[in-house]
Amino acid sequence: MKVDSDTSLTSEELERYNRQIILFGEESQAKLKKSRVLVVGAGGLGSSALYYLAAAGVGRIIVVDRERVELSNLNRQILYTSSDVGLSKASATLRRLRELNPNVDVLTLSRDFDEGLAEEIVPKVDLAIDALDNWGTRILLNRVCVKYGKPLIHAGVEGFYGQLMVIVPGETACLQCIIPAKLSERKPFPIIGPIPGILGAMEALEAIKILTGCGEIAKGKLMLFNGHSLSLISVSIKRNPKCPVCSHLFQ
Repeated sequence: MKVDSDTSLTSEELERYNRQIILFGEESQAKLKKSRVLVVGAGGLGSSALYYLAAAGVGRIIVVDRERVELSNLNRQILYTSSDVGLSKASATLRRLRELNPNVDVLTLSRDFDEGLAEEIVPKVDLAIDALDNWGTRILLNRVCVKYGKPLIHAGVEGFYGQLMVIVPGETACLQCIIPAKLSERKPFPIIGPIPGILGAMEALEAIKILTGCGEIAKGKLMLFNGHSLSLISVSIKRNPKCPVCSHLFQ
């Protein structure tokens, strides 16, 4: 791959990313540099995913979260410290990611992720990450990603448990295929801090593999993580031929 002049790696970047460049080479690092990723949610899942995406050198990261940092967030949302309590997550996230890696272009939006915003942002990114805590917005994100053919990495957590699914429109089942009915929401739900950290890191890993083309993507499966017994199970999933969101892609 010929590296464009605006995505060539500086000497500082070559040193910063040395350990992963050893693994997958400068061309893959340049792919990360020119990539655009949307992360919806900057809570427990988003904290971990965002930190690793920025550390890895993803060129542009767009973050959407309208909430403010609360004291009860700090057991799991590792982007924030006690001094951030009361601040918008958007502003705290922007500062923290810039401190971690000033080479990454970070745009944070302190607003709801609604239909209009989805239609505006999703077509402009390479993939999206679901770091949400509600099914309504997840289903919206899934639908718009399918519409524009953008890979979506979903994760969800509760208690000691988590799940992860990679959606590639036209190749795999979408989120609506396996969640056909509206699910009930429970808030606040119990959670132990490391669980969203683990699942968020897994989301970042899958994103890096998709963006670089290195590694085997977890397509066609639902990964179920049990932190109580420390086990990871892979469940094969198939698309729903009557899915109202993605069935047209397979006709």
